[in-house]
Amino acid sequence: MAMRVTNLRDLSDCVRGVTLVAADGAPLAPVTAGAHIDLHIPAFTPIVRQYSLTNAPGARDAYEIAVLREPRSRGGSAYIHANLAIGDVLQVGGPRNHFAPFEAAVQSVLIAGGIGIAPIRSIALRLQALGAPFSLHYAARSRASAAFADDLPGSSVATCFADEADLRLDLAALAARTDPRAHVYCCGPARMIDAFERAFASFPSEQRHRELFEAVHAPATGGGFEITLARSGRTLRVTPGETILEVARAAGAGVSFSCAEGVCGMCETRVLEGCPDHRDSVLTDAEQAAGNTMMICCSGSKSARLVLDL
Repeated sequence: MAMRVTNLRDLSDCVRGVTLVAADGAPLAPVTAGAHIDLHIPAFTPIVRQYSLTNAPGARDAYEIAVLREPRSRGGSAYIHANLAIGDVLQVGGPRNHFAPFEAAVQSVLIAGGIGIAPIRSIALRLQALGAPFSLHYAARSRASAAFADDLPGSSVATCFADEADLRLDLAALAARTDPRAHVYCCGPARMIDAFERAFASFPSEQRHRELFEAVHAPATGGGFEITLARSGRTLRVTPGETILEVARAAGAGVSFSCAEGVCGMCETRVLEGCPDHRDSVLTDAEQAAGNTMMICCSGSKSARLVLDL
């Protein structure tokens, strides 16, 4: 879908807010809490990047995103901060949602690190609109770098800025005082996600929700199995050093993908037969155990053959 940039604003000293509307003026699919869009960026080499929606759930007039300026940017954030202008038209996919809140929870604990506030704030806005109980815990390196620092929803909000107190958010202490029936959410850098998983390890997996920016597991490249593309009936061999995505695309299968790390969820594919070797960070433990879908960019096979809905 073609979307036009209608507003650019600084949300912090390193985060730029972008507002997009449908180029043809049509209403959009409604924003849902925790959702993200796929932004096609016309950099030197065109790329696709995922950005969480930050505007209020239910909105259909515009999509708003927050983009961190990454020092080691591969083109996405660098282009948005240096080149994107009001009036530009970009292609946008989605929205898609792998981080939606469980709205009937007795309590929700929302934890954000840095730019991880983007989906967490959206979830907080939804819970606030429902009148559902939640607390919000936001850590960043400084107040100046923290997007939305002065616009955080809810009545139970705690912030931790490292340059002010030289402290880190104590997730173990937070877990100890959290109702064991609560649903807990975390989005932030890998170090925070690791600490979150350790602190809340006693909580059932279906009550722990996380969204990552980078891969946690190495991709499955051992090969030694076959894939059958159900729509064409073709059977292909995945050899050592290859991923399913690479083999399928080389054979001409039309597969959407972006991150190639099992983080964005764009390549999620239905499994019709066989046992996947999951390496993604999108599916829940229960979804991985069910084996109904897989991320073919990084996951492999535990069985000699997989039949995929491709």
